[in-house]
Amino acid sequence: MRIIALALAALLMAGTLGASAEPIWPKRPGWIIQPTPYTFDDLSDRLKRAIAAENMNLVTQASASDSARAQGIDIRGNRIFGVFRNDLARRMLSASIAAGIEAPVRFYVTENADGTATLAYKTPHMIFKPYFEEGGDTLRAVADELDAVFKAIAVRTIRSDEEDGSQVPAPRVN
Repeated sequence: MRIIALALAALLMAGTLGASAEPIWPKRPGWIIQPTPYTFDDLSDRLKRAIAAENMNLVTQASASDSARAQGIDIRGNRIFGVFRNDLARRMLSASIAAGIEAPVRFYVTENADGTATLAYKTPHMIFKPYFEEGGDTLRAVADELDAVFKAIAVRTIRSDEEDGSQVPAPRVN
């Protein structure tokens, strides 16, 4: 009987550990994924400030965790931030009307099991690449400009308040 109880306890423990293991972000071409030491709420606030500081507009926000909470269901925090700017939108649309479906370009903040949060986004170059043949050099230039702006937003978001930015490693590309 004791052996059965020990075996059952071991199985339950293994199941519990497996269920609570942090999901690993798989490598995805064109994605920037940066774990941070910040909480979900803090990282979300830092991102909003960085968007404004880089002269971009927070166009949309969506959160499945907020919607779930409103229904009495608790899931880890996640929020999508749609970011763009009107002058870039005009240039993008002048090059490719079809590319407009991709705007605003999004950041994704997710809460980790340990209470920290991860910042992720697809590079604008990757997002707009399917439209380059149609949009030509104009669309490529918009994508390149957005790549630089999104990197600047990410770096500003994740660097510590004490850092001036010069020592901050660039977010890693997966």
